Amino acid sequence: MSGAALGPQATIGILGGGQLGRMLALAAARLGFKCHVLAPSPDSPAFDVVHRVTCADYNDTEALDRFAADVDVVTYEFENVPAETATFLSARVPVLPDPNVLATTQDRLAEKTFVSGLGIDTAAFAPVGGPAELAAALDRIGRPAVLKTRRYGYDGKGQATIRNGTDPQAAWHEVGAQPCILEAFVPFEREVSVIAARGADGSVACFDVTENEHRDHILKVSRVPATLAATAAGEARRIAETLAKKFGYVGVLAVEMFVLAGGGEILVNEIAPRVHNSGHWTLDGASVSQFEQHIRAVAGWPLGKPVRHGRVEMINLIGDEVAEYRRWLSVPGACVHLYGKTAVRPGRKMGHVTRVFAD
Repeated sequence: MSGAALGPQATIGILGGGQLGRMLALAAARLGFKCHVLAPSPDSPAFDVVHRVTCADYNDTEALDRFAADVDVVTYEFENVPAETATFLSARVPVLPDPNVLATTQDRLAEKTFVSGLGIDTAAFAPVGGPAELAAALDRIGRPAVLKTRRYGYDGKGQATIRNGTDPQAAWHEVGAQPCILEAFVPFEREVSVIAARGADGSVACFDVTENEHRDHILKVSRVPATLAATAAGEARRIAETLAKKFGYVGVLAVEMFVLAGGGEILVNEIAPRVHNSGHWTLDGASVSQFEQHIRAVAGWPLGKPVRHGRVEMINLIGDEVAEYRRWLSVPGACVHLYGKTAVRPGRKMGHVTRVFAD
């Protein structure tokens, strides 16, 4: 980002109106900024807490022009905002992180190629453009393997595991018969993530390594610090810092990783160019949250030094579990966050609870 840092009262534009946009806007308000959210859904949770809203499709160029004219910088809350939208806006107003990062991380094949090109380990992978390429990729990578759509997959959507006895053709059609990537199945010991921030001045700050527990492909519990040797934790942070620097990144990103048996070797699974569910613990468990850190970065402000307050556990409230908020309100030390979503659906993240314990 060129030019001077933004002053309080500046307006930050956010593409996307989900819970991440909502929490970004709340963090921005705490620092004196205004926020303008553009999202296509009229019931976007972020709309409830911001200065101004634009309800429009991401390809509505007239709405994008008006949006750009009203903000001082643009950021985004999730990686499925079209890269073309971010590029269109970047000709009118600074967009951070850079739209090129968005384009890379939206495509699993481009992302894996970028990461492995830096000498950072990932699962073995191969591009799949059709059934014949899938058969060839399986011959090379072996089974079990995971077939994933190259674009628009999250929380286990757009992927199928191919085991001995699985019909590859059926898996190909299960994911929509579209461009895919085949990845070797990783027999990991645990899943971890690192939330890293890089400022406009090039400084990088990493939060402590987080250990994540998924249920039905959806994050259920995050625990900090991760059960990990100090050398492995240091390597995880080094990987996240390297990626942030090589991207020329400005803002917060999350790097999801597998820790292999024995606890030493680490493979990068995915990069999320945004604030991330596994960093929600920072709202109550650290001296600066991932959301404030992101706002600081895109505004050109100095990053905060993250200091963890203790041992922290974050529990997602998924679907009907949101009704448990009343029970959590009675638990000493528990912090309840509800996202203001009107429709409860299975698998939908409705809120979360954070607990901080003496370290």
